[in-house]
Amino acid sequence: MKFVITTGKAVTLFAWLLMAYNLIMPFEGNIGIILYILLAITAFMHLFQVVIFHTLFKSLLTLKRSDYLHVFTFGAFSLLQYRSKVMQNLGNAKTR
Repeated sequence: MKFVITTGKAVTLFAWLLMAYNLIMPFEGNIGIILYILLAITAFMHLFQVVIFHTLFKSLLTLKRSDYLHVFTFGAFSLLQYRSKVMQNLGNAKTR
């Protein structure tokens, strides 16, 4: 599972970098327009995931600004990482 999360984060980071590059040096034709649309959709979806993250994990973990930034940047892959952290904490609490 850790390999999937790490690979997903790398692909997501590449997508963000590609969309940011398109803002600075726009691609010609339809590719540039598609990347603008994808940037808007990605930003909206990741903001929505930050809201989900806050409502689900605020009572289970102490959250910092960097946690919210990770969820905004990497989306569902960060949510999976924090979920596994919570599950591990709950498993350790049961064994005590």
